[in-house]
Amino acid sequence: MPATDDHPWWRSAVIYQIYPRSYQDTNGDGIGDLNGITERLDHIASLGVAGIWISPFFKSPMDDFGYDVADYCDVDPIFGTLADFDRLLEAAHARGLKVIIDQVYAHTSDQHAWFAESRASRNNPKTDWYVWKDGKPDGTPPTNWQAVFGGPCWTWDARRQQYYMHNFLPSQPQLNVHNPEVQQALLDAARFWLDRGVDGFRLDAINFSMHDPEFRDNPPWEPAGRTITRPFDLQHHTYNQSHPDIVTFLEKIRRLTDSYGAVFTVAEIGGPDPLPEMRAYTKEGVRLNSAYSFDFLYAPELTAERVRASLGNWSGPGSEGWPSWAFSNHDAPRCVSRWYHGADRPRFAKLTNALLLSLRGNPILYQGEELGLTQVDVGFEDLQDPEAIANWPLTLGRDGARTPMAWSRGNTYAGFSEAKPWLPVGDDHEAASAAEQERDPDSVLNFTRDFLRVREASPALRWGEVQFVDAAKELLIMRRTHGEDAVTCVFNLGAEAAELPAGLNLGSEVLIASGWDSGVSGQTVPPYSVALLRG
Repeated sequence: MPATDDHPWWRSAVIYQIYPRSYQDTNGDGIGDLNGITERLDHIASLGVAGIWISPFFKSPMDDFGYDVADYCDVDPIFGTLADFDRLLEAAHARGLKVIIDQVYAHTSDQHAWFAESRASRNNPKTDWYVWKDGKPDGTPPTNWQAVFGGPCWTWDARRQQYYMHNFLPSQPQLNVHNPEVQQALLDAARFWLDRGVDGFRLDAINFSMHDPEFRDNPPWEPAGRTITRPFDLQHHTYNQSHPDIVTFLEKIRRLTDSYGAVFTVAEIGGPDPLPEMRAYTKEGVRLNSAYSFDFLYAPELTAERVRASLGNWSGPGSEGWPSWAFSNHDAPRCVSRWYHGADRPRFAKLTNALLLSLRGNPILYQGEELGLTQVDVGFEDLQDPEAIANWPLTLGRDGARTPMAWSRGNTYAGFSEAKPWLPVGDDHEAASAAEQERDPDSVLNFTRDFLRVREASPALRWGEVQFVDAAKELLIMRRTHGEDAVTCVFNLGAEAAELPAGLNLGSEVLIASGWDSGVSGQTVPPYSVALLRG
């Protein structure tokens, strides 16, 4: 469907996330690269998605695998060159795919030239580009703020005789985004990529980009009823993040992206109560286009109640903001392993992919979800994630979701690389590889392609309103309507068969279904099944 003023290309667009280290290696070093993405664009285009989001490929010491940026305007050699990126961009556009890249505005690497200058003295041109603060009289850190990856938010620097702030690793110093010069430098970096032709930005941890200038201590958070794996979980993060002035910076970003046309901006919003920030950051027409939270990414189970509650937060007009949704990504365990423990993973993967693609908003499909890939159990000796290593064995870490993409069976490392990959290939991933599933018309891959074709052809599924039908147990029934187009979506999220509400008219035309072995008929909905019907 062509873009219009009411429905620009990004509104309801399905975005395919690529973690470049793990997508395709073309130079034999065991690490994926930009040329590998280019090589696999036909696979992505065949899915029917609107665009790709590429996780960071910028120059970096890789302490946090690219989210510690040492140069916003250059490609790290392990991924290739700027010329490689330009070829990728051209090839994607030739296939009708938009290209979205990460922007990390809350912090840089400690190897960034800006930080090297800032830490050199207290009176240089970039002295206030990062968050520096004297310690307390007894030498302890300025505040009680705790970092996401463990320990205080503060590290002592002997050069300046001050502490610098970091919300994540000590090698990720916090930018002082309150500083207009820093804001302009970040906008200049965005312009660099816009000038090359990118179609949008995913803004990493953007609610961490500004702190409380008064440096007040965070209040404690009672641990009762929660699993605590780090000191970060013992505070309400009132003052080290989420400052109200962030929205003013977002308005500057929006003015810049608007000057380049229909550029898509989506924010990652973490935290226990993300909804107010999501709404504030996506105020219609003046801030970002969309935002996503961790509603599903860290949910321990998938329930009809959770879906109704999450989607119900975005049931109003577009002016309230437009959500994006992700069930899995590079930071969270894959949903088919997190939510399902039975023997028929492909059946469950079809269900979750169908549900994600039926939600009102922008679905973000993580690489391998189209195959139903499972979470990999990475042994301690193979761990790469600093958070997983620090907290082992209490947390799963992020490595199990970052393992290499499975392209084929019976060759070296599932077709990802001829060298040993930076993370191991999952034991069951070769059997679920893209090449294997291509040959099976009933595979997760082919079902996901078919579902995306149904979605693309339906205004109701792309932009329509949502109404829920009262149903028992884990039966989720949504009606999506837009103009004359109406689709009823039926999902049984439970392990037991469920009965449809008496008198419910599902519609006469089955658009797509999975798990209904005898056809979509009768009043009984099989376990872990889905059906979309017209009318």
